[in-house]
Amino acid sequence: MMKQITLLLILIAQLSMAQVPKGAWKSQEPTGSTSILIVGDNYLTIASYSLLNKYFERSEGGPFTMQGNKMTYTPEFNSSDTAKIGIPVVFTITRKDGVLTLRYEEAMVWMLVDDASTSPMAGTWRITERANGQGALEKIHQTGTRKTLKLLSGSRFQWIAFDLAVKGFYATGGGTYTIKDGKYTEQIQFFSKDNNRVGSSLVFNWKLEDGRWDHSGKSTTGSPVHEIWEKIK
Repeated sequence: MMKQITLLLILIAQLSMAQVPKGAWKSQEPTGSTSILIVGDNYLTIASYSLLNKYFERSEGGPFTMQGNKMTYTPEFNSSDTAKIGIPVVFTITRKDGVLTLRYEEAMVWMLVDDASTSPMAGTWRITERANGQGALEKIHQTGTRKTLKLLSGSRFQWIAFDLAVKGFYATGGGTYTIKDGKYTEQIQFFSKDNNRVGSSLVFNWKLEDGRWDHSGKSTTGSPVHEIWEKIK
């Protein structure tokens, strides 16, 4: 009997995980506004922007859990409505032929960009070390409530800086990325602090060892960057 119960629990867990719509999804408005949804194992972000007009509109994101076709999502940041932070939302999910529908008060329809199945970088990352003024890596304390995260699918990325405790939203940016010959390249499609950065291409040295992402190069302002990111499980 115990063995049967254990097997049943494993099956239920597998079915639940199978419903996680990992990857990147896109919604296009008639106005030209684009929204990108990136879903990791247990965290998601949404960013809305106009690439043509180089205009950032809004972003939100936070952790989620799955139970069958129900996704319970709790925003940790929301650039346009802080009143929604910390309040769980339960979506009913349907997915068919590259179309994802999230139903809450109304239906949101998303088209598949990538399913993140072939990328070792897909997931949610948190910065844990950064180079100081002398170039030496220093640990970043993880005890506070401020976070800097980066969520990646197979082809899209978004980073966010926020503080859940004070409902503070500080900055975000994102776009597409590629990895080739030890180089990680970002094409910026939105940047909340400076729309003039849109269209920029940034090339970084890239190394992934034991779950540590070693990331070095130059920022959008030309300043040297050397960071270590670790994936959040």
